[in-house]
Amino acid sequence: MGNNLTPNKNWFVILVSLAATIGGFLFGFDSGVINGTVDGLREAFNSDSVGTGLNVSLMLVGCAIGALIAGRLSDRFGRRSILLVSAVFFAVSAWGSGIAGTSSEFIFYRVLGGLAVGAASVLSPAYISEVAPAKYRGMLSSMQQIAIITGLFCAFFSNYFIVHLAGGSQEILAIGYEAWRWMFWIEILPSVAFFLVLLLIPESPRFLVASGERYRALAILGKLMGDGAAAKYNEINNSLAADHHRPRFRDLIGKNGLRPIVWLGIALAALQQFVGINVVFYYGAVLWQSAGFTESDSLLINVISGAVSMAACIAALLAIDRMGRKPMLLIGSVGMLINLGILAYVFGQANVDAAGDLILKGLAGPIALVAANLYVIFFNFSWGPVVWVLLGEMFPNQFRGSALALSGMAMWGSNFVITMTFPILLGKIGLGGAYCLYAGCALISFFIVWKFVKETKGLELEEMAG
Repeated sequence: MGNNLTPNKNWFVILVSLAATIGGFLFGFDSGVINGTVDGLREAFNSDSVGTGLNVSLMLVGCAIGALIAGRLSDRFGRRSILLVSAVFFAVSAWGSGIAGTSSEFIFYRVLGGLAVGAASVLSPAYISEVAPAKYRGMLSSMQQIAIITGLFCAFFSNYFIVHLAGGSQEILAIGYEAWRWMFWIEILPSVAFFLVLLLIPESPRFLVASGERYRALAILGKLMGDGAAAKYNEINNSLAADHHRPRFRDLIGKNGLRPIVWLGIALAALQQFVGINVVFYYGAVLWQSAGFTESDSLLINVISGAVSMAACIAALLAIDRMGRKPMLLIGSVGMLINLGILAYVFGQANVDAAGDLILKGLAGPIALVAANLYVIFFNFSWGPVVWVLLGEMFPNQFRGSALALSGMAMWGSNFVITMTFPILLGKIGLGGAYCLYAGCALISFFIVWKFVKETKGLELEEMAG
């Protein structure tokens, strides 16, 4: 949108953007709630370690499918329309996961939730990018990452509070149901709130222009930016394909296969996961216990990591429209590379006791702890929020939804690979070897950004080249 907005228009854009970030909150909450329910699932379904692993991880497959389908469907039915469907899926998944009587039922509802998470992960930042003025687009889009981390924190806190009330995740909390089931049911509340709020916000004007709905597009552009609505409509319209066909998947294909900008989106989405950040989120307690810390200390370290993540995201939100996307990604890649290298060295040099646990002597433990939290800070200042911003704005209007579909699938597929391979790497090459691989991906990320990413700060979406 244009940058010359009145205060009232600015507030309207901010409120609309905040509404969309509830999808990010649910993304984080749904990803985090599973952590407190593992013991309850194991007892309720009498599942072995493989079954428990499937209960936990198959949601990520749903996320990959959800991102692929939602991105494509949003080009046909609209960003807001598919987000409304995802809100329903969030609520149904939360109810079904709690009421499930068998492992197969539980997996079905978790995969359904995964479809919703995948949809929200790509459509919330896309929607924000398409309604926000270029001047504030980075800041408003960065709120998605803060919403995700807030959702994770609220899930952890909710799980803790419920277990505290019940006396254990497998104990009865209320009306004859165990505490772990109520952990899932809590998510119904924000899911319903998301659905109701979505009813109050407009459809993306850029989707409406691409769909040929001139009068609806002009009306919404008027609400968002005032007198410049007609000029902006023409600008958006001129950025579309010459024959003005509706967005379609084959728009992604150039002369030699997928367009380079689409490959770049896929690479950024995959590298965001291959630098190993979700090892910290999903395996934090296991990781630090294997490094010699007690269970209590490991849980405290997770809390510290969550706090520094939030602080780094807020710093990114304040900086992104001043510094720009590319410099922040480069800074993040260098910072992650250095700290992952330190972790690889420390853990690679650590001794192992008779039980196979690492022993960090002297300053090795504190050095590893500081390096790990600096790594989290650099990620959440750069690759965490900035990749979401770029994916929401770097593609042309004609195929933004379809390109986001592929990028989102790549991100969730990479997340699944990292989640499933970390325990294997831990057993085969140890923590030092695992962090060495993640450091290698951080190095690759630097050169990908340096060579191929173009700055998008201050540019209108209509200026994005395909």
